[in-house]
Amino acid sequence: QVHLVESGGGLVQAGGSLRLSCSASGKIFSINDMAWYRQAPGKQRELVAHITNDGITNYADSVKGRFTISRDNAENSVHLQMNSLKPEDTAVYYCNAGVITWRGSVFDTDVYWGQGTQVTVSS
Repeated sequence: QVHLVESGGGLVQAGGSLRLSCSASGKIFSINDMAWYRQAPGKQRELVAHITNDGITNYADSVKGRFTISRDNAENSVHLQMNSLKPEDTAVYYCNAGVITWRGSVFDTDVYWGQGTQVTVSS
């Protein structure tokens, strides 16, 4: 089975930086798109940053110019460098990935989510 595990969350002051990491493990043939989402209390989960297998990225307007998403296909990992953090960035951040798995000669594609990591930005 595939598992995504996030790390790097924590408490920082406004203007500070954090680097989130997410590593996938399991019977992975390949990983397609990867993304970071976040969910603040009382709000819906929203897309923060997205990266294709070819490295094409897109960002939510609220984080554009401050956050950078990257991936390491050899390590089955994705990262989110967050700079100039603001209190409104406070949320639980979730890793997301489309993963191709196999069992024998049978292949399947599914979307997986990490358990989330808390990011809190104080004023």
